[in-house]
Amino acid sequence: MKRISIVAMAILAASLVACNQASAGGSFNQQARLDSLEKKVAEMEANMEAVAYILEKRAGMSLEDAKKEMEEANKVWDIPDEDSPVFGNTKNPKLTIVEFTEFQCPYCSRIAPVMKELNEKYPDQIKFVYKHFPLSFHSNAKAAAASAIAAQKQGKFWEYRYALAPHSRELSDSTYLAVAKEVGLDVEKFKKDMVLDSAMEARIDKDFKLGVQVGVQGTPNFYINGKRQDRFSPDLVEKMLKEAK
Repeated sequence: MKRISIVAMAILAASLVACNQASAGGSFNQQARLDSLEKKVAEMEANMEAVAYILEKRAGMSLEDAKKEMEEANKVWDIPDEDSPVFGNTKNPKLTIVEFTEFQCPYCSRIAPVMKELNEKYPDQIKFVYKHFPLSFHSNAKAAAASAIAAQKQGKFWEYRYALAPHSRELSDSTYLAVAKEVGLDVEKFKKDMVLDSAMEARIDKDFKLGVQVGVQGTPNFYINGKRQDRFSPDLVEKMLKEAK
């Protein structure tokens, strides 16, 4: 509220100065002065927004760094589906949710049931896209991603993803095979397709590099209609659906 008041006062001050200049008959440089004042007010507003961002996010951040981070946070990215698993409305969705995630991350494991509920609740309104982002310090994350891609080849990625999610602390070949049986995969084909060879590495790394490019900062990271959401939640999705045209 204080930030808005300061900006409003700046605009009022600029208006009063402009009026005084006009009443004094200074018409020669009046437009130039007005343009300069408008520019200064816009700069003040941008600076105040950056200060508010610093106070909310990171005390001690420089003004320029805050502006740069705000710009990145508000950027809308064109994130291609490519060969990623996709679920829901693929033709004219109200929202497209892209999730960069992995299987060893405990937070990803916890959010998986939430995503499943959204899948089931809004298949006609939302397009869901899954991107692999195995963190380097999670030694089993890449092999788990390979197993999910093997399930995708049999058309059961989403079933496999949600069945594997609770096993984030016990990822191993035996776990992958047990989950594959659970969701009804051809296990022999699954064994061959889940091998983490150079082609599989390249497939997973492609998602990871894309994530780095669009500013993924850990897992899980969500993008709704191309914009990163730092505070993803079902309530946010509900709100954006209501606001979508």
